[in-house]
Amino acid sequence: MTARARVGSVVDAVAEASVVPGFSRVGLAVRSRLLPEFTAARPASAAGRTVLITGATSGIGHAAAVALARQGAAVHFLARDEGRAGRALAQIIAASGSVRVSYGLADLEDLGSVRRFAREFRAACPRLDVLIHNAGTIHPSYRTDGAGTELTYAGQVVAPFLLTAMLLPTLSASGAGRVITVSSGGMYTQRLDLTALPPAEAGYRGASAYARVKRAQVALSAEWARRTAGTGVAFHAMHPGWADTPGLAAALPRFHRILRPLLRTPEQGADTITWLATADPAPLGSGGFWHDRRRRPEQLLPWTREAASAPGRLWDQCAGAAAIAADVPFCTSGGTADGLPG
Repeated sequence: MTARARVGSVVDAVAEASVVPGFSRVGLAVRSRLLPEFTAARPASAAGRTVLITGATSGIGHAAAVALARQGAAVHFLARDEGRAGRALAQIIAASGSVRVSYGLADLEDLGSVRRFAREFRAACPRLDVLIHNAGTIHPSYRTDGAGTELTYAGQVVAPFLLTAMLLPTLSASGAGRVITVSSGGMYTQRLDLTALPPAEAGYRGASAYARVKRAQVALSAEWARRTAGTGVAFHAMHPGWADTPGLAAALPRFHRILRPLLRTPEQGADTITWLATADPAPLGSGGFWHDRRRRPEQLLPWTREAASAPGRLWDQCAGAAAIAADVPFCTSGGTADGLPG
């Protein structure tokens, strides 16, 4: 390790431990000048790859879509509103210079919609190299879907689980598929507590519910990695730091107002997403949690550690909520071609 890299590692550790510098634009600015993950990186190419990303009509997801299209990927994004999707499509094409951009319509808070989209996507796209779960919404008040499941949990835990399960054969067919889940630094404040998932109406707080599902996303990513070892599909979770996005401004206006000078741009927030999507897969492995191109611990506070059995029980809970068998990703017979209800 060079002297520069040693200094970079010390600075990185201090910034990460002190949170504000590490999660802000300051941390990324320093790391990009000192860490070999940035300084030794060759210009990335995504040529020949197909990427599917949720939540790309604005913010970090939009920035990731532009970056990956610019790097040569065929980018397909998922949106729930056709008007916003059409505007985002035009913006991504204009910003990237690529016409290999398209979209599909589905509401992640409606599992039937997710199933329809997944089937349509598989029929139209026999290849998928990278699936990016980026969509995220903080609901200020308690709301449920048609089945009575709280929407934060339904849309950000159960829906990505279902979409991954349905698209896993297509990811496997690519030979080196990747699934990237965009979590949040707020997940560090929460423990994986299955008694609080999905959140109850009594005492509901949108920001806390969001942090809990973001913790659940990280645990599920590692559980997917464990269960799919040897299939050629790698799973990564990451958090983008604090980025100035329309969603943050709307959901946490006071936080946004106070920290705005330190917030990252959406492009800076998307940096590790695009890096995970294009970097050499061998050093990355599978099942890690990443921030600013480095693998990070999943827990920082001792009271947030969960029982070893919790991720597996969360898996079973998600399978039940999605109305699929717990081993559906590996079923080759029975039911429909994907093992799911017809």
